[in-house]
Amino acid sequence: MKLTIYADKDAMSKATADLIVDQIHQKPDSLLCFPSGESPTIVLKYLVKYGLEGYVDFSQCRFVGLDEWIGMDEKDEGSCKHYLYSSFFNPLKINPEQITFFDGLAENPDQECKRMDTYIQENGPIDLMLVGLGMNGHIGLNEPGADFHSYAHTTELDPLTVKVAQKYFTKNTPLSGGITLGLQHFSEAKTAVLIVAGDKKADIVLKVLTEEISNKIPGTIIREHRNSFIFLDEEVASKLSETIRGTHF
Repeated sequence: MKLTIYADKDAMSKATADLIVDQIHQKPDSLLCFPSGESPTIVLKYLVKYGLEGYVDFSQCRFVGLDEWIGMDEKDEGSCKHYLYSSFFNPLKINPEQITFFDGLAENPDQECKRMDTYIQENGPIDLMLVGLGMNGHIGLNEPGADFHSYAHTTELDPLTVKVAQKYFTKNTPLSGGITLGLQHFSEAKTAVLIVAGDKKADIVLKVLTEEISNKIPGTIIREHRNSFIFLDEEVASKLSETIRGTHF
């Protein structure tokens, strides 16, 4: 695992976008997984810019969705699918056939999980999986207590996740559950990238890097990954010791 700390979120995001571009240059038909939320917003802006400028070609790439709120689809403004389509897929006019995403409206969520697992099994493993980190240490919607060996699954949302997620909606929105790729998908990804910024997550980042590797804090799993990167900004790294800052796990 390689830990790198950048001066600010913009520098961190550009470095992340550059890493993704390098991956595509090396393998134009890469299978990629991006998260939704605040963490990747600037990363995706850089990728859209690079794509429109012709610096990178996404036409052969394939994309899998990381997670979704159960009961929502692209039409719901706070949904993960809406975010990625409006921030990335639509601006770059990505062919829908290149995208495989959870259907949060599926009548049988377990079948949705099997569909995603089958797609990744037949087309994967994921070449590069980009994730953020929740305030409770979750990755995707793998909440505290999630099985490290799980593939796609439905999940009961942690109360903190429900509370924090309200910022994505224009009004208070009840969230009944989530559907997500599993931590085993993360472990099997050829490259795993965790990005975290902002002082509000300084405490959880410290725990991810120093506490026991355990599903109590799902993000700790990145320390076991054979080819992983953690990109932080100075704000979120403010509580890390010099020893941790200079360590490759």
